[in-house]
Amino acid sequence: MVSASPTQEPRYRRVLLKLSGEALAGEAKNGIDPVILSGIAGEIREVQQLGVQAAVVIGAGNIFRGKMADGLGLKRVTGDHMGMLATVMNSLALQNALERLGVESVVMCPFSMMEIAEPYIIRAALSHLDNGRTVIAAGGTGQPFFTTDTAASLRAVELEASVLLKATRVDGVYTGDPEKDRDAKKIDFISYIDVLKGQLRVMDFTAVTLCMENRLPIIVFNLFNRGSLKKIVAGETVGTLIS
Repeated sequence: MVSASPTQEPRYRRVLLKLSGEALAGEAKNGIDPVILSGIAGEIREVQQLGVQAAVVIGAGNIFRGKMADGLGLKRVTGDHMGMLATVMNSLALQNALERLGVESVVMCPFSMMEIAEPYIIRAALSHLDNGRTVIAAGGTGQPFFTTDTAASLRAVELEASVLLKATRVDGVYTGDPEKDRDAKKIDFISYIDVLKGQLRVMDFTAVTLCMENRLPIIVFNLFNRGSLKKIVAGETVGTLIS
């Protein structure tokens, strides 16, 4: 376990954590598991105690998935807008969990939801981070046809994050699906280009390309391995580095 001593200098000053909506659901596959939600909030609090500024982008798969829109006969734009609204719901839940632990946080949204979220304005978001608040960037990019992976990459670049942390159910990138292929081997480091050439579904290609163009490293890791987030920001090698 990494010590949280006051003399310890974290490797990263500011991080963007990308969570899937499915991560909040746990074994139930839908909805929000309160135990998991509380655990994620606790992990974020730990990195803030190291002096690291944290922003978060959450997906919506635990509430609304694209294939659900197809099943309902909805247009792609309508389905994407519904997904954006679902990310706001997840973001409000995380905000509440953080504040129960004494962590100040703010939900910011690129489209108008004045009663429940602040407008996403880069300068305002940066000010919140500098003042020790967790910024939860809800609503994706605010535009249809873009995934929350792309939204996470965009927000990370805009907010000048040192690294994008992609939380998954496995401890990094593998040569195959480790949940199905026993011979799949973990990759400790891989380049952006090799991710794209190999068509590895770590993040969508737009997200990876945006990180590559802005030289923003990505670390893929298993958030459910307790303490992984803290270890990463403290400088330990965890998961897979894409750079």
